[in-house]
Amino acid sequence: MSDKILIVDDEAEIADLIEVYLNSEDYTVFKFYSAKEALECINTTELDLAILDIMLPEIDGFTLCQKIRAKYTYPVIMLTAKDGEMDQVKGLTLGADDYITKPFRPLELIARVKSQLRRYKKYNPAHSEDEQDLLTHSGLVMKPDTYECFLNEKPLTLTPTEFSILRILLENKGRVISAEELFHQIWKDEYYSKSNNTITVHIRHLREKMNDTLSKPKYIKTIWGVGYKIEG
Repeated sequence: MSDKILIVDDEAEIADLIEVYLNSEDYTVFKFYSAKEALECINTTELDLAILDIMLPEIDGFTLCQKIRAKYTYPVIMLTAKDGEMDQVKGLTLGADDYITKPFRPLELIARVKSQLRRYKKYNPAHSEDEQDLLTHSGLVMKPDTYECFLNEKPLTLTPTEFSILRILLENKGRVISAEELFHQIWKDEYYSKSNNTITVHIRHLREKMNDTLSKPKYIKTIWGVGYKIEG
């Protein structure tokens, strides 16, 4: 069964182009030019990934992302303007997993889609087949085989990217992992630059969900100029 991907972009040419490339990879595409039209699909269709433009009429991409995250954990990729760095940060903070700036190369978007789906399938209970050991640290319990995470016995709702970052840090307890290494492990063959703040935003979002602090971290510790670690 092919993966189901939602596209929401009011620029018909862009939405249509993305659809063509996704169809060529045998994905099932649900395409809409406004968030209002897309809402019914989101609520009635079992989707695997969403591609959302930020600048949408009536309901913007940020709001649509929030509505998705209120119920679902599948990956969300935001489409942003070339100079919209604050939009990128806001989108990641609201639960998006990745962003790509316009204009973009369609093949780069397809690579991002494949990367997100690989990770989602690997750690989503509906797709996971191989059981793995629990990952634990000071009241934090992660079950990679069932894509579950608990903090002090309470469920911790994480996006696929947040889950991946936390899993990598737990698997490497005591070792410092650089932002670049995290980026490459998560996005595989994607390009990384020091100006890329994707990992930083996701780490911040993780800390907020875990009630952790930068100054006195109980879980994720920042090693300035080097990376991040969870103490062994």
